[in-house]
Amino acid sequence: MDIIVYHNPDCGTSRNTLALIRHAGIEPHVIEYLKTPPAGALLMQLAQRAGWPLRDLLRERGTPFQELGLGDPGLSDTALLEAVAAHPILINRPLVVSPLGVKLCRPSETVLDLLPVAPTTDLDKDDGSPFLRDEQVASMDPRLAKALRDAGLPTDDLRDSAGRFFSFRTLGGTLVGYGGFEVHGDDVLLRSILVKEEARGRGIGRNIALLLMSRAFEAGARQAWLLTTSASPFFEKIGFKVTARDKAPAAIAATPQAVALCPASAPLLTRRIAL
Repeated sequence: MDIIVYHNPDCGTSRNTLALIRHAGIEPHVIEYLKTPPAGALLMQLAQRAGWPLRDLLRERGTPFQELGLGDPGLSDTALLEAVAAHPILINRPLVVSPLGVKLCRPSETVLDLLPVAPTTDLDKDDGSPFLRDEQVASMDPRLAKALRDAGLPTDDLRDSAGRFFSFRTLGGTLVGYGGFEVHGDDVLLRSILVKEEARGRGIGRNIALLLMSRAFEAGARQAWLLTTSASPFFEKIGFKVTARDKAPAAIAATPQAVALCPASAPLLTRRIAL
């Protein structure tokens, strides 16, 4: 299978993506885009194939994005391409092209969507945490409900939830956790996130949260919300901030989690989703 990776060797996510492709037995064509940036027409084509607007392929952190005023939603694609031509670092990474599609692979595990076969032996990332693969499960899957009950998380609304729920396993198949989300327009409620006790302390919770936010981003969400009784410090470490309950959008405030299932003392946290 021919796979192209627009790669930045200084980026851990880009390095991890490349390692995962090779772990699957595929040697991709690697383009260091800071040395050989794609032409504007090609970048537009890649954005179209990914099904995203061009600005969703741009990187904010560690780039002149803010200084150039690129957050202005009124800027045309032509203006964005001119900025990219002058500053290729604005291209987010890694951008992966395969016969199965085009994807900005953040987190790195999302490259599995573009591989013909997922690797079946475990592999760790640069930071020592294991690569994970997510698999959608039914909201009424009894294994999900049992895991949530065992973790002290609510299950009363699972039957009627319109959310998407996932199991998370290492590449070798070891079940390490669950998680889900409910999309309400631009907002998404993250929920039912748990790491099995024997898998804790390995960075798995962070990787699950990032994968959930990436899947929610693909579904159109741009702002994440959650309620927690005990994990506020963990979520704050990955960019969430505590906010007043009355700041929640109406759709989030009306969810069973916010109305009844989580106590009034449970903090509400939020963060913007940016890949």
